[in-house]
Amino acid sequence: MDLKSCAMADPCLPVVPQLDLGSLVDSDEEDGLPYMPLSTAHIHFNPTNSSFAFGWVTPCHKLYTQHHLYDLDRIPENLPAPTDKYKLKHQQYKTEMTGGYKQYSQRNAEKAESSITRQQTPRNKTDDKDVVAAEKKKQMVAEQVMIDHLSRAVISDPEQNLTSEKQEISHILPDSKLAPIRFRKRTLHETKIRTQSTLTENILSHKVQFDGRIISRNGRDACRELVGFFFTHDQSLTIYEYRQFGKNRTNVLPFIQKNIYCHQRGRRKGKQYRLGDLYIGANLTFLSSDHPRLPESVKENTVLTLRITNVDWRALGSLKTDSVEHDDVSSEDTNDRQILKAIQDLLKEQLRKRGVRILTGLGKHLQQLDKEGNGLLDKADFKQALKLFRLEVSENDFESLWLILNSSGDGRADYGEFKRAIIGEMNEYRKSFVRKAFMKLDFNKTGSVSIIDISKCYCAKMHPQVISGHSTEEEIKSSFLETLKDACSKSDEVSYGEFEDYYEGLSIGMVDDEDFVSVLCAPWGI
Repeated sequence: MDLKSCAMADPCLPVVPQLDLGSLVDSDEEDGLPYMPLSTAHIHFNPTNSSFAFGWVTPCHKLYTQHHLYDLDRIPENLPAPTDKYKLKHQQYKTEMTGGYKQYSQRNAEKAESSITRQQTPRNKTDDKDVVAAEKKKQMVAEQVMIDHLSRAVISDPEQNLTSEKQEISHILPDSKLAPIRFRKRTLHETKIRTQSTLTENILSHKVQFDGRIISRNGRDACRELVGFFFTHDQSLTIYEYRQFGKNRTNVLPFIQKNIYCHQRGRRKGKQYRLGDLYIGANLTFLSSDHPRLPESVKENTVLTLRITNVDWRALGSLKTDSVEHDDVSSEDTNDRQILKAIQDLLKEQLRKRGVRILTGLGKHLQQLDKEGNGLLDKADFKQALKLFRLEVSENDFESLWLILNSSGDGRADYGEFKRAIIGEMNEYRKSFVRKAFMKLDFNKTGSVSIIDISKCYCAKMHPQVISGHSTEEEIKSSFLETLKDACSKSDEVSYGEFEDYYEGLSIGMVDDEDFVSVLCAPWGI
């Protein structure tokens, strides 16, 4: 049955005329899409028994489709040549496709290179995760500070009683027992909505946030995460401790109550803390007796020393611009810093090749000399230690150093401060990774780690000498454990101070911070 017979059998099927390609010509109006009347050959009316009165016909019959494809194969030979306009369009299209393919190839190459870089530096994702966790921690502490200081009821402020006491004196009768109760007690109508000591969110927003750590050889105290706030409205400060229990449970507790504090050591002893005292590496000192809620291990020392590890520079800069503050650094402070720097530069040259052995041995020796366990030694003990470890310091330099350390004049000084004064210490960026490594090992937060746990966790696979083939993993691991055991006062465990001394000596011979961080992080998988 041909197509015409099919059309006669089915009156609903229209006969589509054959497409004549020879009649097609190029026209400038083609891009404008002129209006073309709709041919009635493509429209039909459904029968009356249909649910639709009007419909469109689609070429869905197989026979018609095949016949139409056969007609398309016959292309006339008398087609006109393309005009210059369409040649130009074709050239533009070809140029765009070529440029697009180049951009696509370049993007794929960049993606492949970035994926290779991420594989070579596996700490990228971890670093991003640590940054997010640190920001979340700071936000949590800041919210808790605002809650603690804004939730204090104004009605319980002692200033509220001043008005009622004045009224009581002026209105009281000769016999105080016969006075009406309204004259003897404050009523709700006499309560002030706001007192002079009332804090608002606007007042507390003018603050500088900083991170800190306790300078201590006790690992549990040295690894406490402290966040402080300095308020400019009254020059007061407060410090909170961020504590984490497991993976999901956290808590924020006050460590140093909000108050106005002064320096307790050094040339500026007795002077009030100001914005200029907030910078990375600065020490904040507090009397332990003024804070009875401090942990017992912290209260063992008369003076609590906190080291600032990070500062909100943006807030500090804006507040310094708004407030007029004079720098009161005296010439004595400047002279002290120059003396310490000269001694440190001299000794670092002597320690560059034997820093780990000297520092770990010196720390162990000074700890053994401390019979009382308070960390204080006299002048003769320090001289003996320098002579024993062949650290050459002139007599004049030592006397100048002793005048700085013995500011109290009692003839004794903390041996931790002595070590930091003559040798210096690594910057806070390096120190943060040392604390992170120790906290990973000391998961029970006892302040010490057993040698067995260190041996299990230490991996020398990425050590430079192992990669170059000069040493094996076991040789590097045994050398590390041997050096660490020599520095330990106990044969089966390592304290935080001893762990820190090892990397303090290692840090002396490494100039670049990233080299030190990579050497530290590789064995512990940080």
